[in-house]
Amino acid sequence: MIKRIAYTMYPVTDMARARKFYEEDLGLVMTSDHGPGKWVEYDPGGCFALTTMVPVRPSSDIGGAVAFEVDDVVKLTNELKQKGVTVTQDVRDTPVCQMSVVLDPEGNAVILHQLKRPS
Repeated sequence: MIKRIAYTMYPVTDMARARKFYEEDLGLVMTSDHGPGKWVEYDPGGCFALTTMVPVRPSSDIGGAVAFEVDDVVKLTNELKQKGVTVTQDVRDTPVCQMSVVLDPEGNAVILHQLKRPS
């Protein structure tokens, strides 16, 4: 029986560049570093890891993506645009949320998600 998701992992080719994006641009705080440049973890409500240890190339086309809940998706998306981050889907409004999709510097898709508050 599955208890929970153990972690979400993204492959990266340049750990320093990837860490700069996730730590400086998105504001995640590193919780552990298992070997220089090999595996770095963050805990934004569950384990999110960056790794250079898998034989998979970073891509927004090959499958999964991570969605981070944010306080203000419009503001963060605009700030990332100003920093030159690639936005592949601008802020989109749905009945329950707003979201956008950006690419990390490795080419992985990152969903920025904001639940709507009940009125």
